[in-house]
Amino acid sequence: MVTTGAPGKPPIRVTTNVAYLAPSRAEKLDLYLPEGRAAGVRSPALVWIHGGSWVGGDKGEARGKEICGTLASAGYVAVSINYQLGAGAWPQSLLDCKNAVRFLRAHAAEYGIDPDRIAVGGGSAGGHLALMVGFTIGQKELEPDAPYPGVSSTVRAILDCYGPANLVLPPATGGKDPFPGMRKVMADARGVFGADPPEAVLRAASPTHIAAKGAPPVLIFHGLADPTVEPAQSIELEKVLIDRGVEHEFVTLDGVGHSFDFEIANPTAGTPKLPRDLRPVALAFLAKHLVPLKK
Repeated sequence: MVTTGAPGKPPIRVTTNVAYLAPSRAEKLDLYLPEGRAAGVRSPALVWIHGGSWVGGDKGEARGKEICGTLASAGYVAVSINYQLGAGAWPQSLLDCKNAVRFLRAHAAEYGIDPDRIAVGGGSAGGHLALMVGFTIGQKELEPDAPYPGVSSTVRAILDCYGPANLVLPPATGGKDPFPGMRKVMADARGVFGADPPEAVLRAASPTHIAAKGAPPVLIFHGLADPTVEPAQSIELEKVLIDRGVEHEFVTLDGVGHSFDFEIANPTAGTPKLPRDLRPVALAFLAKHLVPLKK
């Protein structure tokens, strides 16, 4: 357990390696709590999902630390999670993310969480999983049985940072490939969705193909110089959200590539700063959609 906080920001408390899955599972989560809350206060919360092409990455990534720290300093409870990775991980990876949402609800009293105000977010492959958490609400075949039976995995808002939205890539034509980055992502993820997965499987795992009216509101961040997940992925997703009446915001950043956080273009190196501070945008979006429900 560590109590910390950026200079000039409210202090937060970070607890690492908290168990949230079955005892047999090695994956854990890191818990970020705002310090100094008044007794009885119930805070909104967010599950953060790291990226890594569904085969790598870790909850302790610099991006996740900055985003979860920012949220905790603003009064949110945040968790950054590890989840099933590698060959055959799908759909267990999605079930793990949903269990993180359920963990927050199951421990709402312990951590001072309002169980009606939970969001999900992620970067890159984590952005894809965050979208899938929100877009598959109510699909019984994609709901975990344990370890929180009867606990809802519903979320009220989604933060998608440059996540893959359509896993069904068109073939290159005329010698030009519009998706070289995404094609490499899918090659790196070979086996995650099954050995040589049929198109039907990839369509069912693609937010652009399953988004429907009534889905939670979505905030999309994407750099227009992203070589890994081409901006066209999010541009197509926005068109689908418009067509299906899903409330959303779409923020693009000129000259910015992949893996940025709310402030920094390359969080691992700590430089350079983004052309626009995304913290106010993200916090305003969450405040708008995580208002307390009337009892």
